[in-house]
Amino acid sequence: MGFFDTILYPIQWVVAWILALFHELFTMLGMDAAGGWTWVLSITGLTVVVRAAVIPLFVRQIKSQRKMQMIQPEIQRLQQKYKGKKDQFSRQAMVEEQQALFKKHGTSPFASCLPLLVQMPIFLSLFRVIMHVPQVAAGEMNPVGGMTRDLAVQMDGATVFGIPLSASFLDPGTDVNAWAVRILTAVLIVLMAGMQFLTQRHMMTKNMSEAALNNPFMQQQKMMLYLMPVVFGIGGIYFPLGVLIYWVISNGWTMGQQTVIIRNMPTPGSQAERELMERRAKRGKSPLPGSEPIEMKPENASTTGSTSGGQRQQPVSAKRQKQKQKKRKK
Repeated sequence: MGFFDTILYPIQWVVAWILALFHELFTMLGMDAAGGWTWVLSITGLTVVVRAAVIPLFVRQIKSQRKMQMIQPEIQRLQQKYKGKKDQFSRQAMVEEQQALFKKHGTSPFASCLPLLVQMPIFLSLFRVIMHVPQVAAGEMNPVGGMTRDLAVQMDGATVFGIPLSASFLDPGTDVNAWAVRILTAVLIVLMAGMQFLTQRHMMTKNMSEAALNNPFMQQQKMMLYLMPVVFGIGGIYFPLGVLIYWVISNGWTMGQQTVIIRNMPTPGSQAERELMERRAKRGKSPLPGSEPIEMKPENASTTGSTSGGQRQQPVSAKRQKQKQKKRKK
């Protein structure tokens, strides 16, 4: 057993059991035990279990990101305070004040990485389990968890569109159409990297306040926006088909989950919050706590009369409306 297998063995054991249990479930429902789609659904079930388990960490990530964005003005003032000071004492003082600021607000720049860091050992464990299926099936390795030799034989023989789940872009395997393997894995790699890019871009364009967008650190975040999909895209050529399926489903979950969060619980001061306020105003709902209400003009209202030149009346806040009424009374 290699070093990674020794370190990851407990997680591999759990991953193998979850796969085996879902495989048993779908087999009981009448699906082919040796069918590739039975194993695809089993991997999907594993993905759902993993992502459901990290929901508390995702909630913590969202809260931490919001706190980080809310304290951006304070961080900018701190950076301005030490601007041009390159001596070691000033650098140390700036770091200490930043840490004190993070501690005061209960956040950290690394909190947003928690869901990914938790998923990585699971991802690597699934990678090792699928990669070792041929050896377990051949009796060259001992079974891991619920992945018995009989199940390994079934999984080793399972195919999707004629492609084994253990095949990868760089290692298509024998007795298989290499080009078919490369085309399917390439499509999944593009989907995996593309969904990751769109998810991060949606976060940056819709759910960040102006202070966060104007932060000097934003340039680093933009670099990561393009760098991470490239890293995962290049790494994807080594992933077996089964692992790519897991990662595509996981990224799809992340995209959908984040879309719901941004639409219904946006960051204060962000574009998403303004859009939410407009939707609530159109429906006649009360504004969000801490947000200035917006009075929207009905779409079927006439544009003549009180509006000059036939121009569309702009949304007016309740505060400004009250000021106009006071002026009229005077």
